[in-house]
Amino acid sequence: MDKASITGLLVGITIIFTAVAASGDSAQFYYLPAVLIVFGGTLSATLIKFSLWQVINSLKVAAVAFTTHKEEPQELIEQTKELAAVARKQGILALEDVEVRNPFFRKALDLLVDGIDQQLVQKILREELEREMERHETGQRIFRSIGDQAPAFGMIGTLVGLVQMLGNLEDPSTVGPGMAVALLTTLYGAVFAQLVALPIADNLEMRSLNEYRNQSLIIDAVVCIHNRYNSRLVDELLSVYLPRNRRAAEMAKASGSQAGVSDSAPLDR
Repeated sequence: MDKASITGLLVGITIIFTAVAASGDSAQFYYLPAVLIVFGGTLSATLIKFSLWQVINSLKVAAVAFTTHKEEPQELIEQTKELAAVARKQGILALEDVEVRNPFFRKALDLLVDGIDQQLVQKILREELEREMERHETGQRIFRSIGDQAPAFGMIGTLVGLVQMLGNLEDPSTVGPGMAVALLTTLYGAVFAQLVALPIADNLEMRSLNEYRNQSLIIDAVVCIHNRYNSRLVDELLSVYLPRNRRAAEMAKASGSQAGVSDSAPLDR
């Protein structure tokens, strides 16, 4: 689970509700017509711009973004070393019984086990990667669209409230409450956009970049596993996916672990 995202959302909601409660009469911050205008209008505009299945899929993607573990490149590199060692010692077929949590990595290994040519495996994986990135981009566009539309419908609700307020100017006592009600729609739209929709869109973008990097690493890892490279060579090829400040340390670590080990083994390329 992404603890930072969950914590940020809960803290933001708590702060806003605490501020509302501290103002005294929290009931004045709830107005059903404003809720209908902002959320109903935003939903309607979203369904006009995107298909229903795209909206539903984006909600699923957002749920996954908050609940799945985000893998680091170093984890995948270490796993590649282990899998390459299994392939050297027991052969490619032994990879079928190795437990791999990442579904994209699991599919890559299954393709290798099935005896498919290495270049064809890479082609299949790259095509799947492109389709996955397209789905992620659609999810980002939907939440950014929601983030743009919610404040707009909040302004529409405000205008509706102002019209109603100006229609009752003969009673000055209604001006203050009417203005407060009119501004509630703007409040709803701004809070929903800035605390929910736009942060989720940015979260999905960062996770998409992270997934693209990890899956690209896995595609290159297929070469290392198929050719049964040793740990040092795996680090040489895959360290480009690490942050620059960590590459030297990882390479030094790999060199130290290889010290005194002969490179003359037939399968140790």
